[in-house]
Order: sequence, then structure tokens, then C-alpha cells
Amino acid sequence: MVHFDLVFCYKIVFGLVRVNCDDFFTFVTVANTRGHDYKLYKPYCSSNLRKKFFTDRVINVWNSLPSTVNFTSLMAFRRSLNNVDFGSHIHCRLE
Repeated sequence: MVHFDLVFCYKIVFGLVRVNCDDFFTFVTVANTRGHDYKLYKPYCSSNLRKKFFTDRVINVWNSLPSTVNFTSLMAFRRSLNNVDFGSHIHCRLE
């Protein structure tokens, strides 16, 4: 699921889908960020329902992508995601 969220986020950010990026995301305007140059701003959210919405769900993972991720094309992005460990972003609830 994380992989698909990131690919869809890439498509929105780089205009590969007919969706206005500004309706979903705001870019971080700080010039010196660690990792990649496409960091997204995450507004404060107190609602549990909102936290499960796509934009809030994907921003933390997107912003934590390492600098080794290739943003030059969709295929390069997808391939480079295969080398990223998403273990810290997967939450499993055992009941």
C-alpha cells in the first residue's frame, strides 16, 4: 500500500494525472532540506479520520525518502523505491 501511495503522490506532484497538485499538497519552502528536494508541508491534524486520508497518510513517508531515490522519471522512481526499507512506516495492529 505504501508503494502505491508514493507512486500516486509522484504522479500528482509531477503533473502526470489530471489533478491540481495545489489542491492536495504544499511544498516546503525551506531551501536547505535533508534528503530530496520535493519535500511536502504537513499541516497539523487533530482528527483521526483526517490522519487516514491519502495526503496525510503519504506525506511522512514521502518526506522521509532517502536522497538515493531517483525522481527523474516515473519508472526510475518506481525502481528506486524497491531499494527503500519502509518497515518503520508500516503499522500493524494486533488484536
